[in-house]
Amino acid sequence: MRKSGWAAAAGLGSLLLLLTACGGSSGSSGTSNSTPTNTAKAAGQATSGALGPAKGSVVLIVQKSKLGYVLAEANGQVLYMYGKDTKGGTPTCTGSCAEIWLPLTGIPVASAAVSGLGVLATITDANGAKQVTYNGMPLYTYKGAKPLAVTGNGVGGVWHVIKLSRSNVTGG
Repeated sequence: MRKSGWAAAAGLGSLLLLLTACGGSSGSSGTSNSTPTNTAKAAGQATSGALGPAKGSVVLIVQKSKLGYVLAEANGQVLYMYGKDTKGGTPTCTGSCAEIWLPLTGIPVASAAVSGLGVLATITDANGAKQVTYNGMPLYTYKGAKPLAVTGNGVGGVWHVIKLSRSNVTGG
């Protein structure tokens, strides 16, 4: 009987870890009205206790790629900033641009395994979607990229990964 209790506890722990690591995002395009959201408040609203992030949240991690440590979604999709965007400004990658460079939407939640990140927030676009920002810069993913692929870095001289360091990984 004692062994089955430990097995159940281990299984529950694994389930919680899996749920915490899972995150999602959906791409949306359109213009936006820049209205930053308080990250702590957004993260607090996005959590749902011990079962992991609430629906609509996007979990961000620091992951090692061939370029070093970068900011990514929990599913391994590397995140990018667009050189034509301005800090705190309206995202400029819209229309056909946003069909290739998908705006990261949702309520940002940093993984428990991440430390020392910059400011995570959102900007509300004209369609009411919340585009995630990092230090005031809108974030995007590269459509069709494989997890941890950094193939979008440097495209057109305007797309850049968010480089971080091992110190941004808890216990790193």
